[in-house]
Amino acid sequence: MADQRDSHGELGPVLVAIPTYNERDNLGPIVERLHAALPEAHVLVIDDGSPDGTGQLADEMAAAESRVHVLHRSEKAGLGAAYLAGFRWALDRDYAVIVEMDADGSHAPEDLPRLLDALRDSELVLGSRYVPGGRVVNWPRRREFLSRGANLYTQIALGAGIRDITGGFRAYRREVLEKVNLGTVASQGYCFQIDLAWRALEAGFRVAEVPITFTERQHGVSKMSGDVVREALVRVTKWGLRRRGTQLRDLIRGRG
Repeated sequence: MADQRDSHGELGPVLVAIPTYNERDNLGPIVERLHAALPEAHVLVIDDGSPDGTGQLADEMAAAESRVHVLHRSEKAGLGAAYLAGFRWALDRDYAVIVEMDADGSHAPEDLPRLLDALRDSELVLGSRYVPGGRVVNWPRRREFLSRGANLYTQIALGAGIRDITGGFRAYRREVLEKVNLGTVASQGYCFQIDLAWRALEAGFRVAEVPITFTERQHGVSKMSGDVVREALVRVTKWGLRRRGTQLRDLIRGRG
């Protein structure tokens, strides 16, 4: 059970969930920076059987530091599945706020206090690259083009007024994760991020964006692939068509 209290008062205990796969070079520095920025937060490393020893390093960190916990998974089953396992772990232990953050350094832990500050007036806060003040650093133009295009397409298809719905640096109040029916989430990659934010919006939760600086990883390789992009395109199109169909039915009934 979570027994720490964060420095943001009424928010309650905070858990930062960090999925890992071959992130041994990045994990130690990112957790050290995180605790410098948010000393009372707990960290859950969710390792998918990394062959480079990331899980072993995480165990060593947890043995030396009570704020670090480890969840071992036997295989690389995707980002979405890792986060779902981490969410359930956090909810079972009474954490009030659950944060998603990458292990590769692309998300600056120094931005975490601002995400939590914004959570006072919202139930979900997204770290956004594409609101005023947000930016990306060292990203190839093709990657940024794909990212911006995916976000624009999602805004149009879903009618969601979110500039960066694909981003993976975000903070949830626990009631969001309790209500959105995690058992039916099957999305992976950044489509998982769209899925969770869209469910929060449909459930009536307040979603806010705060600017962040996203920096391309310095160690290791990106997990982005063509399959991830295709999955997002197919699922978002399906959700958008369903939304349009619901709007049309409501319009017809209103005229009947």
